[in-house]
Amino acid sequence: MKKISKRSFLFFSILFPFIFFKPTWSHSNKPNLLVVWKKKRVLALYRNNKVIKTYRIRLGFNPKGQKEKEGDGKTPEGKYYITHKNPNSNFYLSLGINFPNRSDKKRALKRGLNPGSDIFIHGLGKKNIILHYFFDWTEGCIAVTNKEIEEIYGMVETGTVLYIYA
Repeated sequence: MKKISKRSFLFFSILFPFIFFKPTWSHSNKPNLLVVWKKKRVLALYRNNKVIKTYRIRLGFNPKGQKEKEGDGKTPEGKYYITHKNPNSNFYLSLGINFPNRSDKKRALKRGLNPGSDIFIHGLGKKNIILHYFFDWTEGCIAVTNKEIEEIYGMVETGTVLYIYA
């Protein structure tokens, strides 16, 4: 019978759990990327370049183009992060977005404008669900139904990257 060296035994002992068992810390159902396509009105949740789920969304009441100033009704475009979760939102539940980011602030400063703030992915709250399906109605946020934000809120962690495209 062949003897196993200490080095081989240690190597095997360390790798064994990873070969035969799926690690619980992998969060296979947790997205590591969110992508919004404003023109298509779609929010997609990705995990390792694979789509987990997509949602129909509503945007700011004046959605075309980049958000330039507070109150313009536009939804921003660019790279952002989920900064926090708000379980006490006026719109049921919400995920905070780090708007304005550095380039948003720089662009607004050049024009002498206030870029705005408080951009979220949120539910409807007490808004009429029928109107939600036909009109862009937010002040610049990304809206989904209450049932959908429950699902998204439960899956998305703070720090998740969000890209918003035209």
